[in-house]
Amino acid sequence: MDSAHKHPFSFNEAISFIVNCEDQDEIDYYWEKLSAVPEAEQCGWLKDKYGFSWQVVPESMDEMMRGNDQDRIDRVTQVMLVMKKLDIAKLRAAYKG
Repeated sequence: MDSAHKHPFSFNEAISFIVNCEDQDEIDYYWEKLSAVPEAEQCGWLKDKYGFSWQVVPESMDEMMRGNDQDRIDRVTQVMLVMKKLDIAKLRAAYKG
């Protein structure tokens, strides 16, 4: 992307980077370092100062969204949809019911 040639495109949400975080401190750290466009924040997604999209998510999200318990998945999803930066404690509470 960084060359002497012009590029007739910009970055968009079709490509994003994922940061899998062990705990809330790690989520908070990456969120603070990366987020540069507050109006683009939603459901663990953010944009950095270059326009790259990032997903900053807890490693436990895979566990919470997998399985056959559709009610559990729906609870976690509904809680996540109102968040900007993900809150592991609230997601876990929804997971546990």
